[in-house]
Amino acid sequence: MSGILRGAEGEAIAVTDGLSRAFRTPSRGKLVIGAVGLLLLFMFWPFRSVPTGSRGVVTQFGAIKGIQDEGLVLLAPWEKLALFSVRAEEAKIEEADGSTSDTQPVKVSMTVRYSISVNRVAEVYEKYSHDGNLSSYVQTATQEAFKAVTARYTAPDLIAKRAQVSNDIADALRRKLNIYGAQVINIDMRNFAFSSDYMKAISDKVTQEQLRLGAENKLRTVEAEQKQKVAIAEAEAAALRAKADGEAYANLKMATAQADALRIQNAALAQNKDVLELRRIEVERMKAERWDGKLPQNIYAGAPVPFLNVSK
Repeated sequence: MSGILRGAEGEAIAVTDGLSRAFRTPSRGKLVIGAVGLLLLFMFWPFRSVPTGSRGVVTQFGAIKGIQDEGLVLLAPWEKLALFSVRAEEAKIEEADGSTSDTQPVKVSMTVRYSISVNRVAEVYEKYSHDGNLSSYVQTATQEAFKAVTARYTAPDLIAKRAQVSNDIADALRRKLNIYGAQVINIDMRNFAFSSDYMKAISDKVTQEQLRLGAENKLRTVEAEQKQKVAIAEAEAAALRAKADGEAYANLKMATAQADALRIQNAALAQNKDVLELRRIEVERMKAERWDGKLPQNIYAGAPVPFLNVSK
């Protein structure tokens, strides 16, 4: 043991002698002093910078002493600076599960974008996170908000009112994340996933609805075709009635004209009997002109003999 002590004492004396000789040499002493000064300046450099999208948390022996904005920060040697992000962060929640009011299990995947409120950085740093990452809190709060909201909707309404459901989840999540000093920027919610039996039931219902709509469309088409045929038949019947009415009117007018002509002719004959005789002579003349000079081969009793009456 004494040998070891003597060895240590010898090394200490040697180091002391070396330093004494270094300081006794002017050039080497300046180099040593400069190196020590640079080391102390590096260790206790008072200037720090806070980048954009961050806040600087100044602590003194573990206690928060202040929050610095972006830019240059001057620190005392006994102070420390921790960078805290206030940028938009993203938390992904895969297959968050819940149950609808009609007891249908449902799952959905979501992406939540959030940021830390700049006026609550000290609180979040002290209680929840030293760098602004609240992903685990956001995931838990999102699961709870999704379960609470889906329980108020039936499965069909959850699909039909997707925009309203998303807004309700965002409102519920804002209230929960406010506890942790965070604010919701937006939520991207992907498709709802129900059980395979329920999805098959929905598919069958959609198929039946499509078949019903197809049958209704076909019925409306048939009804339209029948109405069109009825309209065409009624138009044709109206045309025939109009044609018949026109022909009857024309016949009536013709018969009236003929009757008027006969009446006028009879009246004329009654007033002048020479006209009747003249007509008879014209008829006999026409017969004579048409006779070919041949007598009939067979003459029946009472048949007229085609001879001219020469007695007159």
